[in-house]
Parts: sequence; structure tokens; C-alpha cells
Amino acid sequence: MSGPTRITSLNVGFFITPVDGEAGMSTGQRSRVGARKAGARLLVPMTVLFTVWLFPGAARAESDLPLFDAHVHYNREAWEVLPPEAAITILDRAGVARALVSSTPDDGTLRLWEQAPDRIVPEVRPYRSRNDMGTWTKDSSVLAYVTERLQRGIYRGIGEFHLSGGEANDPVPRGFVELASRHGILLHCHCDEKAIEDLANLAKGVRVLWAHAGMDSSVQTVEKLLDAHPNLWVELSIRSDISPGGVLDPAWRALFLKHPDRFLVGTDTWINSQWERMPEILAGFRKWLRQLPPAVGEKIARGNGDRLFSPR
Repeated sequence: MSGPTRITSLNVGFFITPVDGEAGMSTGQRSRVGARKAGARLLVPMTVLFTVWLFPGAARAESDLPLFDAHVHYNREAWEVLPPEAAITILDRAGVARALVSSTPDDGTLRLWEQAPDRIVPEVRPYRSRNDMGTWTKDSSVLAYVTERLQRGIYRGIGEFHLSGGEANDPVPRGFVELASRHGILLHCHCDEKAIEDLANLAKGVRVLWAHAGMDSSVQTVEKLLDAHPNLWVELSIRSDISPGGVLDPAWRALFLKHPDRFLVGTDTWINSQWERMPEILAGFRKWLRQLPPAVGEKIARGNGDRLFSPR
């Protein structure tokens, strides 16, 4: 094989970044997610040496099973060290055909979408900054902000946002349901089981995407909720229990066969190191996806995302 034709690299030292998406969560949510994400500040290598070797004639990574990544963030901490073209190159390496992207602040999503509008599916995140995470459900200015952003006409969802307990009935989540119905877009929620059930009931005419399958919800609970709510879809980021040791868990396999049209995969690039690890994370998904019947594996890999976010 001949040498590489291009090297794309980024080498910019080290920095401390706070955990994205968890600092403002309720006590109940933090206990489920665990101390590794809640309120922590993590040392993340800014020397994320994103060096990409593209060989002549080489196809996109894992081109035999391209993926729809349903949980990508391009937050300020990412765009400050990883330009949009470098982020797209990582999607190439990871074999990501399309990605659902939300960011804190939303400008990150716009930067990626402008770089690759055919591959980036934008959703508007309600967090203007991390300060919104713990108060947004009752903050009317957040609803006004999301209403204004949606006027751009490019967004396909609202989220990813965090809810717990009975918060789905707070004023702003109820307003999101109305906005989603009006614009024909979905809601992407990091919810505990009560909150996702309340939201799915409140939003019967609106599609709801449940982040992380509840993070630690049992297979039986996920099945019960899917059976009860035809407007509910599930994305599987940060669920290592699906294939312990690389072997697909039998209970998850049975659920995927029962509801093959209702699952999506995702990486959740909540810190910069997740961007660096994206090809590795998605290689793990492919390993268990290939343990399913091909038609089912292809739906979960990409088909369900493409159907949920078909071109307008």
C-alpha cells in the first residue's frame, strides 16, 4: 500500500472542561448517571491529536455498515480546538453517514451544519449555557429562545434536554410539545422513566427520542414503554450493557427483533475525548449489530435514523 495522501491534525495542549449536560441535573438523575459525570470537571487532552491518514482508493471507514449517529454534541469546548472540517473528518473515519447534532451553545450545531448540510441533522438545544440546565423547565426566556431559533426552519428536533420526575408538566416542556407539534419535529429527552412516560403521554402526536434508553433502565422497562407508546424511539448511547464482552445480550437481542424500527445508535460527544474515541465507540456498536439479522442490524445502524429524519 502506498503512503498517505493527506494528514489532518490538531495539537493544542491540555485544558480542563466541565462535564456537558449533567451539572444541572436533578439529584435523582445524578444518582443514576453516577459521579463520573455529575458535577465533575474532567481533564481532557486538548492534544487530541486528530491525525487522519487517508490512503489512495480507501473508502469511508466501515463503509459496509454506515451509521446514523443519533447523539452528537459540538459544544464550545469542542469547536475551540476541533474545527468543523476536522470534526467532519472524524465522522468519515467513524463511518458516520449522518448525525443528529445539538450543542451548548447552539452555534456549534450551526457551524457543523454549514460545513456539511447533507450529513448534519440539526436540533436546537435549549441550553444557551450550562447555567440553563438546572432551571430551564420553568424559565420562560428559554422557551422564547427556542421559539426564535426554530424560525430558521432548519431544525429537526428540540433537545437533547434533561427531565426527571414530574417535570414534563412544567411550563417550558409543555411549550416544547406545542412547538414540536407545530413544526413537525421531535423531542430528544435525557429522561428518567417517569419523565419519559409523562412526556410521551403529553406529546401523543409528537415523536419522542429517549436518550441512552434511560441510561440504566432495564430491558423490560424499555420494552414496556415501547409497547405502550408508538410515538417513542430509543437511542442507545452509553449503554455498555447491550453487549458485555462484545456479545449481544439475549434480552436486548429479543427486544431489537421485536421492535426493529424503534432503535438508533449514538456516541454522545459530551466531552472532547468522546470525539477522539468516536471510531472506537462505533466499532463496538458494529460488532453487536452484526450479530443481528442483517435487515435488523441495518435498520438500527442507519435506516431508522434516515426514516425519522427523511429529507423535507
